[in-house]
Amino acid sequence: MIVLLLGAPGAGKGTHAARIADHTGLPHISSGELLRGAVERKTELGLKAKEHMDAGNLVPDEFMLRWIEELLDDPAYASGIILDGFPRTIPQAEGLDKLLAEKGLSTDLVLLLDISQDAAADRLLSRVTCGKCGAIHNLAQKPMKVPGICDACGGELETRADDVRETIEKRFGEFRKQTEPMIEYYRSRGNFETINTDRPVEVVRKDVQDLLDRISAATSSGSATG
Repeated sequence: MIVLLLGAPGAGKGTHAARIADHTGLPHISSGELLRGAVERKTELGLKAKEHMDAGNLVPDEFMLRWIEELLDDPAYASGIILDGFPRTIPQAEGLDKLLAEKGLSTDLVLLLDISQDAAADRLLSRVTCGKCGAIHNLAQKPMKVPGICDACGGELETRADDVRETIEKRFGEFRKQTEPMIEYYRSRGNFETINTDRPVEVVRKDVQDLLDRISAATSSGSATG
Protein backbone atom coordinates (compact mmCIF):
# COMPACT_ATOMS: atom_id res chain seq x y z
CA MET A 1 0.00 0.00 0.00
CA ILE A 2 1.30 3.45 -0.93
CA VAL A 3 -0.08 6.29 1.18
CA LEU A 4 0.54 9.99 0.57
CA LEU A 5 -0.01 12.19 3.61
CA LEU A 6 -0.91 15.84 3.04
CA GLY A 7 -1.68 18.62 5.48
CA ALA A 8 -1.01 22.21 6.42
CA PRO A 9 1.41 23.13 9.21
CA GLY A 10 -0.05 22.00 12.54
CA ALA A 11 -2.40 19.43 11.00
CA GLY A 12 -0.66 16.60 12.82
CA LYS A 13 1.15 14.85 9.97
CA GLY A 14 4.02 13.66 12.14
CA THR A 15 1.74 12.40 14.90
CA HIS A 16 -0.63 10.53 12.62
CA ALA A 17 2.08 9.27 10.26
CA ALA A 18 3.64 7.49 13.23
CA ARG A 19 0.26 6.03 14.22
CA ILE A 20 -0.44 4.91 10.65
CA ALA A 21 2.97 3.24 10.56
CA ASP A 22 2.23 1.40 13.81
CA HIS A 23 -1.21 0.31 12.60
CA THR A 24 -0.20 -0.85 9.12
CA GLY A 25 3.42 -1.84 9.59
CA LEU A 26 4.36 0.40 6.66
CA PRO A 27 7.53 2.50 6.94
CA HIS A 28 7.00 6.25 7.30
CA ILE A 29 9.36 8.40 5.27
CA SER A 30 9.29 12.18 5.32
CA SER A 31 10.82 14.28 2.56
CA GLY A 32 12.98 15.96 5.19
CA GLU A 33 14.37 12.61 6.32
CA LEU A 34 15.21 11.66 2.73
CA LEU A 35 17.05 14.92 2.20
CA ARG A 36 18.92 14.87 5.51
CA GLY A 37 19.86 11.22 5.05
CA ALA A 38 21.35 11.80 1.61
CA VAL A 39 23.30 14.83 2.82
CA GLU A 40 24.60 13.03 5.92
CA ARG A 41 25.68 9.98 3.89
CA LYS A 42 27.45 12.34 1.45
CA THR A 43 26.09 10.52 -1.57
CA GLU A 44 26.69 12.08 -4.97
CA LEU A 45 23.09 13.26 -5.08
CA GLY A 46 23.22 14.38 -1.46
CA LEU A 47 26.27 16.55 -2.09
CA LYS A 48 24.59 18.14 -5.10
CA ALA A 49 21.47 18.77 -3.01
CA LYS A 50 23.60 20.43 -0.32
CA GLU A 51 25.03 22.80 -2.93
CA HIS A 52 21.50 23.95 -3.75
CA MET A 53 20.62 24.28 -0.05
CA ASP A 54 23.80 26.24 0.76
CA ALA A 55 22.97 28.61 -2.09
CA GLY A 56 19.51 29.16 -0.63
CA ASN A 57 17.74 27.32 -3.45
CA LEU A 58 15.14 24.58 -3.38
CA VAL A 59 16.34 21.05 -4.01
CA PRO A 60 15.29 20.04 -7.57
CA ASP A 61 12.29 17.71 -7.84
CA GLU A 62 14.37 15.16 -9.76
CA PHE A 63 16.52 14.61 -6.67
CA MET A 64 13.50 13.75 -4.50
CA LEU A 65 12.11 11.45 -7.18
CA ARG A 66 15.42 9.60 -7.48
CA TRP A 67 15.55 9.07 -3.71
CA ILE A 68 11.98 7.78 -3.73
CA GLU A 69 12.85 5.48 -6.61
CA GLU A 70 15.70 4.05 -4.55
CA LEU A 71 13.25 3.32 -1.74
CA LEU A 72 10.77 1.65 -4.06
CA ASP A 73 13.54 -0.58 -5.41
CA ASP A 74 14.61 -1.58 -1.89
CA PRO A 75 13.10 -4.95 -0.80
CA ALA A 76 12.64 -3.47 2.69
CA TYR A 77 9.87 -1.28 1.23
CA ALA A 78 8.21 -3.95 -0.89
CA SER A 79 5.00 -3.85 1.16
CA GLY A 80 4.55 -0.13 0.63
CA ILE A 81 5.36 3.25 2.14
CA ILE A 82 3.84 6.26 3.88
CA LEU A 83 5.22 9.35 2.16
CA ASP A 84 4.97 12.62 4.07
CA GLY A 85 5.99 16.02 2.71
CA PHE A 86 6.24 15.08 -0.95
CA PRO A 87 4.70 15.87 -3.35
CA ARG A 88 3.76 19.48 -2.62
CA THR A 89 3.08 20.80 -6.13
CA ILE A 90 1.33 19.55 -9.25
CA PRO A 91 4.61 19.02 -11.17
CA GLN A 92 5.90 16.93 -8.25
CA ALA A 93 2.66 14.93 -8.16
CA GLU A 94 2.87 14.31 -11.91
CA GLY A 95 6.50 13.23 -11.57
CA LEU A 96 5.62 10.81 -8.79
CA ASP A 97 2.70 9.38 -10.78
CA LYS A 98 5.02 8.77 -13.73
CA LEU A 99 7.61 7.08 -11.50
CA LEU A 100 5.02 4.80 -9.91
CA ALA A 101 3.51 3.92 -13.29
CA GLU A 102 6.93 2.93 -14.64
CA LYS A 103 7.18 0.43 -11.77
CA GLY A 104 3.63 -0.86 -12.18
CA LEU A 105 2.55 0.85 -8.96
CA SER A 106 -0.02 3.46 -8.02
CA THR A 107 -1.07 5.46 -4.99
CA ASP A 108 -3.65 3.60 -2.89
CA LEU A 109 -4.59 6.55 -0.69
CA VAL A 110 -4.00 10.29 -0.64
CA LEU A 111 -5.01 11.44 2.84
CA LEU A 112 -5.47 15.11 3.63
CA LEU A 113 -5.32 15.96 7.32
CA ASP A 114 -7.45 19.09 7.36
CA ILE A 115 -7.38 21.86 9.96
CA SER A 116 -8.30 25.55 10.06
CA GLN A 117 -5.53 28.12 10.24
CA ASP A 118 -6.67 29.42 13.64
CA ALA A 119 -6.77 25.92 15.16
CA ALA A 120 -3.40 25.04 13.67
CA ALA A 121 -1.84 28.27 14.98
CA ASP A 122 -3.14 27.59 18.50
CA ARG A 123 -1.71 24.08 18.32
CA LEU A 124 1.69 25.16 17.00
CA LEU A 125 2.03 27.95 19.54
CA SER A 126 1.62 25.34 22.29
CA ARG A 127 4.06 22.86 20.72
CA VAL A 128 7.42 22.04 22.26
CA THR A 129 10.10 19.52 21.31
CA CYS A 130 12.40 17.56 23.59
CA GLY A 131 16.01 18.44 22.86
CA LYS A 132 17.11 14.99 24.05
CA CYS A 133 14.74 12.39 22.53
CA GLY A 134 13.00 14.53 19.89
CA ALA A 135 9.50 13.84 21.22
CA ILE A 136 6.90 16.48 20.30
CA HIS A 137 4.48 17.57 23.01
CA ASN A 138 1.50 19.94 22.98
CA LEU A 139 1.24 21.71 26.31
CA ALA A 140 -2.34 22.84 25.68
CA GLN A 141 -3.50 19.25 25.23
CA LYS A 142 -1.26 17.60 27.82
CA PRO A 143 0.87 19.63 30.26
CA MET A 144 4.09 18.04 31.43
CA LYS A 145 4.36 16.62 34.94
CA VAL A 146 7.34 18.90 35.50
CA PRO A 147 7.15 22.21 33.58
CA GLY A 148 9.79 22.42 30.87
CA ILE A 149 10.82 18.77 31.22
CA CYS A 150 9.92 15.91 28.85
CA ASP A 151 7.78 13.21 30.48
CA ALA A 152 9.35 10.56 28.24
CA CYS A 153 13.06 11.01 28.97
CA GLY A 154 13.58 13.96 31.32
CA GLY A 155 15.14 16.15 28.64
CA GLU A 156 14.60 19.90 28.40
CA LEU A 157 11.75 21.10 26.19
CA GLU A 158 12.36 23.65 23.46
CA THR A 159 10.11 25.80 21.28
CA ARG A 160 10.83 25.61 17.56
CA ALA A 161 12.09 28.89 16.13
CA ASP A 162 9.44 28.83 13.38
CA ASP A 163 6.53 28.25 15.79
CA VAL A 164 5.64 31.94 16.08
CA ARG A 165 2.43 33.44 14.73
CA GLU A 166 4.04 35.51 11.95
CA THR A 167 5.97 32.51 10.62
CA ILE A 168 2.93 30.24 10.94
CA GLU A 169 0.85 32.64 8.85
CA LYS A 170 3.59 32.72 6.21
CA ARG A 171 3.80 28.92 6.11
CA PHE A 172 0.02 28.68 5.74
CA GLY A 173 0.17 31.15 2.86
CA GLU A 174 2.80 29.02 1.13
CA PHE A 175 0.68 25.92 1.69
CA ARG A 176 -2.38 27.52 0.12
CA LYS A 177 -0.39 28.81 -2.85
CA GLN A 178 1.62 25.67 -3.64
CA THR A 179 -0.20 22.68 -2.21
CA GLU A 180 -3.92 23.42 -2.47
CA PRO A 181 -3.89 23.21 -6.31
CA MET A 182 -2.24 19.79 -5.96
CA ILE A 183 -4.99 18.73 -3.53
CA GLU A 184 -7.54 19.38 -6.27
CA TYR A 185 -5.37 17.36 -8.65
CA TYR A 186 -5.59 14.33 -6.36
CA ARG A 187 -9.21 14.93 -5.36
CA SER A 188 -10.30 14.36 -8.96
CA ARG A 189 -8.59 10.96 -9.13
CA GLY A 190 -10.85 9.04 -6.75
CA ASN A 191 -8.27 7.87 -4.22
CA PHE A 192 -8.51 10.99 -2.07
CA GLU A 193 -9.85 11.23 1.50
CA THR A 194 -10.07 14.07 4.02
CA ILE A 195 -10.09 13.79 7.81
CA ASN A 196 -10.57 16.77 10.10
CA THR A 197 -7.79 16.82 12.72
CA ASP A 198 -9.23 19.71 14.75
CA ARG A 199 -10.59 17.11 17.20
CA PRO A 200 -9.20 14.99 20.06
CA VAL A 201 -6.25 12.98 18.81
CA GLU A 202 -7.76 9.60 19.76
CA VAL A 203 -10.93 10.37 17.81
CA VAL A 204 -8.85 11.23 14.75
CA ARG A 205 -6.71 8.12 15.27
CA LYS A 206 -9.78 5.87 15.15
CA ASP A 207 -11.13 7.55 12.02
CA VAL A 208 -7.76 7.17 10.30
CA GLN A 209 -7.46 3.51 11.29
CA ASP A 210 -11.01 2.72 10.13
CA LEU A 211 -10.25 4.37 6.78
CA LEU A 212 -6.99 2.44 6.36
CA ASP A 213 -8.71 -0.84 7.21
CA ARG A 214 -11.34 -0.19 4.51
CA ILE A 215 -8.68 0.70 1.94
CA SER A 216 -6.61 -2.35 2.83
CA ALA A 217 -9.62 -4.66 2.60
CA ALA A 218 -10.61 -3.22 -0.77
CA THR A 219 -7.06 -3.55 -2.06
CA SER A 220 -6.80 -7.14 -0.89
CA SER A 221 -10.18 -7.97 -2.41
CA GLY A 222 -9.20 -6.41 -5.72
CA SER A 223 -5.94 -8.38 -5.80
CA ALA A 224 -7.76 -11.64 -5.04
CA THR A 225 -10.36 -10.95 -7.71
CA GLY A 226 -7.75 -9.96 -10.27
